[in-house]
Amino acid sequence: MESLKVHIKVNEDLYLKDPESTKLGKKIISHSILLIDELGFESFTFKKLATKINSTESSIYRYFESKYSLLLYLYCWYWSWIEYKLVFGTINTNSALVRLKKTIEIISSPIEIDNDISHINEVILKKIIISESIKVTHTKIVDEENEKGHFKVYKRIIRRIAEIIQEINPDYPYPHMLVFSMIDGVIEQSFFSSHLSGVTEMKDEHDTCLIDFYTDLILKAIQ
Repeated sequence: MESLKVHIKVNEDLYLKDPESTKLGKKIISHSILLIDELGFESFTFKKLATKINSTESSIYRYFESKYSLLLYLYCWYWSWIEYKLVFGTINTNSALVRLKKTIEIISSPIEIDNDISHINEVILKKIIISESIKVTHTKIVDEENEKGHFKVYKRIIRRIAEIIQEINPDYPYPHMLVFSMIDGVIEQSFFSSHLSGVTEMKDEHDTCLIDFYTDLILKAIQ
């Protein structure tokens, strides 16, 4: 059976030219993920990326005006992909409780390669989200970026899961805070499992304990 071709749509304001529209654009995205993971965002430059892909800095600047814009694109792409997984993972499920459990599982599970999207390594991209996304959300221009709608998908994911919680228990007063705590916690736990292991029971990025932990936490909270 032929593999389904998936296209993850990202806010057009995030790029000058859609990297999904050309082979070079896809190459820029693919290798930027590998290089940011290898070097860290501070040491990553378009010059180094251009060398890696046998191209020029100017060709990369035709797609993104800065390396920050590229990082923001990767951040938004990741959460758009997660939303896609949530939609298709729960689309035929009528039970709100089953949908909530499946949603927690999708958010909290170790990431696996999505074979329907060949040019992006989602496993490495999540490592970038874990280590570098604070450079997107904790900035002086975060309000400006929010006004442009760059966090729309992230907020929509939280709202989507919060609505499931409200469906189960309409009287629970903090559904958005609870969902945010889970999503942010998955990122933080994953980071600290590699760097400050004494503060978490999570052993490594392949550990599935987050599913059990957040399922237990959320279901008990909304009882």
